[in-house]
Amino acid sequence: MWDPAQYLRFAGERSRPFYELLARVGAEDPTRVADLGCGPGELTAELAARWPAAEVTGLDSSPEMIEAARARPEPAAARIRWVLGDLRDWQPAEPHDVIVSNAVLQWLPDHLEVLARWPKLLAPGGWLAIQVPGNFDQPSHQILRDLAGSPRWRPLLRDVPLNRQSAEPEQYLDLLARAGCEVDAWETTYQHVLPGDDPVVDWYKGSGLRPVLAALDPAQAAEFLAEYGAGARAAYPRRPYGTVLAFRRVFVVARAR
Repeated sequence: MWDPAQYLRFAGERSRPFYELLARVGAEDPTRVADLGCGPGELTAELAARWPAAEVTGLDSSPEMIEAARARPEPAAARIRWVLGDLRDWQPAEPHDVIVSNAVLQWLPDHLEVLARWPKLLAPGGWLAIQVPGNFDQPSHQILRDLAGSPRWRPLLRDVPLNRQSAEPEQYLDLLARAGCEVDAWETTYQHVLPGDDPVVDWYKGSGLRPVLAALDPAQAAEFLAEYGAGARAAYPRRPYGTVLAFRRVFVVARAR
């Protein structure tokens, strides 16, 4: 289960890449817009506000996220069609002018195959914009993998799929350029300064730690978090002004010819 409140605890830091991604999308008056992996919907509402004449769809596989999205108070959110479903199966009836997928594809082991299908769903001149985290080699994920593979936790977590992270920018560029798109691909490493006593743990409780904690009972989950927290505090020491979390993200904007 996804916890929308936990995910939104660092909403400002999590949403910044979305706005920087969207700034590269040049669609002026799209008819159909989709947000694939819309989460709790606050950023989907931004799409509806930017293009008030468009039909906007927000799709997510989490019932909790879709429930939170449907309860959003923004006037623009009321115009959005919220859909519970798997983005791997998404097949719109009509071509779309804008398809956005923000921090979602890293959960799919076959995400390059999924992405390769999306240019075919664009209208001529349509825009495809994706953003994925690329921190698989960072301490936050190394600690998680080491713990999950340790003698204590491996019997309980061997079948749990962990967040797989992004491919490299040039892989996305090649994939989408071969599909006939004009492509802009880049990466950014943010230096997030997070408040609180255990902010790295709190950050990943809303994302990368979720499948692990869901596989454990409450006592086991608390034990796992204590071990993960000890490693995170050593790798990301608290400073007088907060804890610095270096967070790399990969961006791709493609336009159909």
